Amino acid sequence: MTGTQVTRTKSYRGISLRLAREYLVKLGGEAVAEDRVEAADWAASLSAEKVSIGPTVKLTEVTVVFEGEEGTLADLVPRFSQKAMRAGG
Repeated sequence: MTGTQVTRTKSYRGISLRLAREYLVKLGGEAVAEDRVEAADWAASLSAEKVSIGPTVKLTEVTVVFEGEEGTLADLVPRFSQKAMRAGG
């Protein structure tokens, strides 16, 4: 990656870490670890935790830290978010 690098952190509920990684691969990345996907001009780190959304309901919340140039992330993050929103709640 070259140029000015930025990071964007986004969280998605109701999607698994595995599915988030799969979506990033479909968007052109390569899974280099269970929690890391990299492409020529961007990278993403993944983490997951259970969060409460009420007294008895817990959902998985996946946090994605996107790294890359502003223009690249301006395209990538919304494309990923669209896929994640269809899967999650």
